[in-house]
Amino acid sequence: MTRYDVTITRLPLRALFEMRGALPGDAGLPPPPAPLRLTQAGDRVLAMTGPARWLLMAPLAQEETLERALPEAVALSDTLTFFAITGLGAGQIMAVASPLDLHASAFPEDGCAFTEAFGIRALVRRLPGGFEIGVDASHADWFAAMLDRVAGCA
Repeated sequence: MTRYDVTITRLPLRALFEMRGALPGDAGLPPPPAPLRLTQAGDRVLAMTGPARWLLMAPLAQEETLERALPEAVALSDTLTFFAITGLGAGQIMAVASPLDLHASAFPEDGCAFTEAFGIRALVRRLPGGFEIGVDASHADWFAAMLDRVAGCA
């Protein structure tokens, strides 16, 4: 039982690539409409994390194919660990974790941004019913413990 009505799930490793400059046509997705937004098609997500900065997420099984198609991309697959925070209290957990304004008027359904959470760099995006947050893999166990503490699991 948690203090808030939330489920916190550590997500499986995924293919993750960063690109800078013009978006390569081989990314397989149209560009997001603006910085700090994303586009999604099937199991791929393309986020514009800043001016001319792109982050492509896909299932890990696609990593080698994407590496060949996007030689200019930097593979970050094993550098971030992602968590899903879902449920009625997901916004409350995120409000404790991060200063990012996650109100729908400031952070829309296709919002995706680097921010900080519990004092470390984090990538946040919306999920149906909650949020996904990625942190440096070296902080993942500590971060999971912090999420559990805030949720009332610890």
